[in-house]
Amino acid sequence: MDQDAATWRLLESDWYSPRRLHDSPTHYDFPVPINISSLFLFFLECFKFYRQKLTENLSLDSEGRPFRIMVFRGSPKSSRKSIRFVDEMRQEEALALGNHSNQTQYRCIPKREKRILDAPGLRNDYYENIMNWGQNNILAVALGPELYLWNSEDQSVHKLLRIPGGDDWPTSVTWSEDARTLAVGYMCSKLQLWDVESSKLIRDLQGHSGRIATTAWNGRILTSGSRDKSIINHDVRAGNSKASCIKKHGGEVCGLKWSIEGNRLASGGNENLLYIWEASKMSSSKFLHRLRDHRAAVKALAWCPYQHNVLASGGGLSDGCIKLWNTQKGVCINSIETKAQICGLEWNRHHKEILSGHGYSTRENQSQLCLWRYPSMTKLGELGNNKSRIINLCQGPDGVTVISAAADETLRFWDVFGPPTTGNSVVSDLQSLLSLRTSLIR
Repeated sequence: MDQDAATWRLLESDWYSPRRLHDSPTHYDFPVPINISSLFLFFLECFKFYRQKLTENLSLDSEGRPFRIMVFRGSPKSSRKSIRFVDEMRQEEALALGNHSNQTQYRCIPKREKRILDAPGLRNDYYENIMNWGQNNILAVALGPELYLWNSEDQSVHKLLRIPGGDDWPTSVTWSEDARTLAVGYMCSKLQLWDVESSKLIRDLQGHSGRIATTAWNGRILTSGSRDKSIINHDVRAGNSKASCIKKHGGEVCGLKWSIEGNRLASGGNENLLYIWEASKMSSSKFLHRLRDHRAAVKALAWCPYQHNVLASGGGLSDGCIKLWNTQKGVCINSIETKAQICGLEWNRHHKEILSGHGYSTRENQSQLCLWRYPSMTKLGELGNNKSRIINLCQGPDGVTVISAAADETLRFWDVFGPPTTGNSVVSDLQSLLSLRTSLIR
């Protein structure tokens, strides 16, 4: 019994003493034959190698010389080099951050149009709104007495209607929010709803006695503005469609735009006034704000997509100003003088920018399109030439392409709201020429 206990103690001490095992190895009987001595020797050598490397890395500087542990690294009196590995990692991290900050995000502002469509018969009238691009990716455009539909996916063209005679023509075109119905206003005060898929007239809406130059949808409500100075809200699902009629403007109503939330309407008139209406109070004809800052007709209107209470408005030639409004308080928060007629405004939904389209100008070499940064309203770039004024401006459903309708009877497509790209923002002349394609819309 005593001999077995002694053997057990010896065995137990050998298990926990690698050095003793190395000096006087002992063999034991295990179920599977294992050379314990070789195994422990292998682990011992690995431990020695690891300990040596650890000592070198913790006690040597970047040149392999010993340094004092207690030296303050930030002291200007210390001439010791950077601690190995740790400082290298910090330097690499700083370099990576520097490269990232220096890598400016550029957007390619095009020098030329992506595409040009010839639009013979397009009327040169500042007050009319004869073009609109629906969520179905179909562009509706009025060319004289005819109304055409251009499919941007397959470039097919379909003539929806033609007005006989020479005394009437479409003066406003607006897609419904679901792009199933097209509202068409006419010179002789008619207002029609068309089912585009079947190319059939759905109904006529009554109430105006003059040209209908602007229309705007808000769900099932279609709002129209006319030369008779009135604004009418039509409930297109009701038998008697006239929900309310407002007569506050002193001139032709040439601009209408519902807010993104649908709770406010902006209306601009030829008497230089801008009104803000609350949807819930329009039946009483009580306006929220009447803004008098413009000095010419207010046609261009656009609600900000990132601050829903901010409205952009543009005046005619005698005014030439883009104004930003806080519609909650009824105050102007910024105003930029462009010295040109403002025919359209479109917000960039991807970046905080706004694009303005211009007509006649009081200065030479006025560009057709100007891109502005919001909210500072600093100019980012100019596009187009000064050969022919812009009549209308509209944005595609992708939020990238903007179409300008010009007095030279052309529709020009601009990829001005493209996503950011890393690299040089300069586009070569060859790329611009290759991207330029011209075709006929009818």
